[in-house]
Amino acid sequence: MELLENAVRPYAWGSRTAIAALLGRPVPAPHPEAELWLGAHPADPSRLVRPDGTELSLLDLVEADPAGQLGVACAQRWAGRLPFLLKVLAADEPLSLQAHPSAEQARQGFAAEEAAGIPLDAKNRNYRDPNHKPELVCALTEFHALAGFRDPHRTIELLRCLDAPELAGYAELLVAQPDSAGLRALFTTWITLPQLTLDALLPSLLDACVLHVKEHGPFEVECKTVLELGEAYPGDAGVLAALLLNRFVLQPGEAIYLPAGNLHAYLSGTAVEIMANSDNVLRGGLTPKHVDVPELLRVLDFSAGDVPVLRGERHREHVTTYHTPAEEFLLSTVAWPAGDSAPVELAEGRPQIVLCTDGAVHVSLAGQAQTRLGRGGSLWLPASDPVATLRPEDGESAQVFVATPGGTPFNT
Repeated sequence: MELLENAVRPYAWGSRTAIAALLGRPVPAPHPEAELWLGAHPADPSRLVRPDGTELSLLDLVEADPAGQLGVACAQRWAGRLPFLLKVLAADEPLSLQAHPSAEQARQGFAAEEAAGIPLDAKNRNYRDPNHKPELVCALTEFHALAGFRDPHRTIELLRCLDAPELAGYAELLVAQPDSAGLRALFTTWITLPQLTLDALLPSLLDACVLHVKEHGPFEVECKTVLELGEAYPGDAGVLAALLLNRFVLQPGEAIYLPAGNLHAYLSGTAVEIMANSDNVLRGGLTPKHVDVPELLRVLDFSAGDVPVLRGERHREHVTTYHTPAEEFLLSTVAWPAGDSAPVELAEGRPQIVLCTDGAVHVSLAGQAQTRLGRGGSLWLPASDPVATLRPEDGESAQVFVATPGGTPFNT
């Protein structure tokens, strides 16, 4: 059991307050802070803080002793790699419109870019590794997002409510084929429009959205989103694409799972995000970064319908677990109300990262070593450690997130 120091990624869309406040640093931060990375990703691995003040990369530790750190089964299954990456994501502005490849698509894309000699750090590189990147995002604050294609019939209703003549011809693509094929046709048409056409089309869309909001129409939230995106990214085809996606407002503790091919964009709020240990992103707009539309179209899943909001399964008292099809990760929360100090035991024999997001907890190993974890603190529990027990400090309310590979993370 060792405390972690974690990298903060300063992307422009980040918050100057959320991550700084979580880590107990001065607020506001001097620059936007977008993501806190917890894990062993080569781009920014966590560092273990030793009692003598020295630090060691978690990536180096895992590579030096995969069986001891990950457990034999996990090390064999994931070729000696920690299979998940945990993040705290803090968005004050919208993120890029993006999707992630399947495992096979990632292998093919990585091999093709390696063969082409594109450097791993090149701005036009799509595939940084040969792995897929399913992910789960769980809200810490109210969290706004676009994710997955809306049912085409609802989108047709939206386009008819807007009643913008300039959109009518495009809407007919979906009216003629209100299914995944129609969505593919309309999205592909919009995302590949010449800039001059976009510059003529988008103002009429924004005018129609302004009118819809003033009249408090049935798609008021969706139209406000389009207006916000249009202001942040003028002339961007991603503003049109936002018309096709489900709009979410997640409350704290609610989550959505994003499998391969799911087109999404996070808009605002703070959340804990867990994903397969990959950095492969295909962008389609709403960003100054590299956009590769043909490759995005290759990986997109145009299946339409609602994306389920997950509220987790109550595993036992205090514990909520978010199950997904991804075998690389499992995310759980442990929450204690004030006055309740019941201990919770983690399962042994698996690698785990524990992150405290509220209050403080004491973590002990089979009655031996004990560590205090305050808000924003995190620690690494290797598979070789004995059973770890979590207990809130002084009967105060507390919450931690526990990240593990797929499996059962708690003793019954």
